[in-house]
Amino acid sequence: MTKPPAPQREVRRAQVDVNFENQSLLGALFGQFDANLVQVENRLGVFISARGNALHIEGPEDSVARARDVLNEMYDRLAMGQDLDAGAIESLIAMSNEPTFDGIVDGKLNEAKGGPPIMIRTRRKTIVPRSAMQATYMRSLVRDDIIFALGPAGTGKTYLAVAQAVAQLITGSVQRLILSRPAVEAGEKLGFLPGDMKDKVDPYLRPLYDALYDCMPPEQVERRLASGEIEIAPIAFMRGRTLADAFVILDEAQNTTREQMKMFLTRFGQNSRMVVCGDPRQVDIPGGDGMSGLADAVGKLEGVEGFGTIRFTAADVVRHPIVGRIVEAYEGPAA
Repeated sequence: MTKPPAPQREVRRAQVDVNFENQSLLGALFGQFDANLVQVENRLGVFISARGNALHIEGPEDSVARARDVLNEMYDRLAMGQDLDAGAIESLIAMSNEPTFDGIVDGKLNEAKGGPPIMIRTRRKTIVPRSAMQATYMRSLVRDDIIFALGPAGTGKTYLAVAQAVAQLITGSVQRLILSRPAVEAGEKLGFLPGDMKDKVDPYLRPLYDALYDCMPPEQVERRLASGEIEIAPIAFMRGRTLADAFVILDEAQNTTREQMKMFLTRFGQNSRMVVCGDPRQVDIPGGDGMSGLADAVGKLEGVEGFGTIRFTAADVVRHPIVGRIVEAYEGPAA
């Protein structure tokens, strides 16, 4: 005898109006041809219509509440002079399910507890967390001496570390910014590279340059590179040094050997901070995962005083939404 189908839970519908004081921000809030509103509609399954300086939202009760919160946060970002693009909106939508949404987005919850807002200010932009784990990471960046940031591409591991380093360099909290990564080819042989040492290693360090130029005007980056305030070098150049008064970032750390990682971590000096970024599932060195210095270091040092460990997942990817789906397809349970 077949069981009768389970009764479907009735979806309660709701409607709400959201009012905005500054009408000059509405054009940026709505987006060109209302693209921003359409994005919220499509992702949350609601209908949004404009009524003067207000937006009317209709749809399932839970979705309407999320859409209201997302639109309010979009407006607040614009009011604070922050950028609002499709990626930022997508992140706000993704975070709207979080129980601490307000605190994650702009630091309101943190400020209410007497702490500083969760944001990084650089010369070119103000950066706020785009996921719950990014908020945790940004707190760790100002609290811990050495931070391991682990996870897939697109989660903001290196970008947020560079932004925090630039912010501290600008304010004088540190005197130098040192960016490093192992010069390991990702599954291909490039052969001989022409030029001097800088020309040879620059292709491996390009992602670090990209993050720098996004946080500082190009002329300042070039000036600080020339003066030595900012140094970009492969990890082999770190041996024998003591890195005091510096913010030090090691990118693609999964491609270090155990010996390289030990050497790098022991460069730590007074008034310094180190961030070690890597994806443990993207090891390109001979011997694979078992030879990675990153996994070895995390295993030995996680939980030791002064160390912080942040683990990102595919759910924390803040690039185009399809990147998160790609990571999930390659690394999820069915992979």
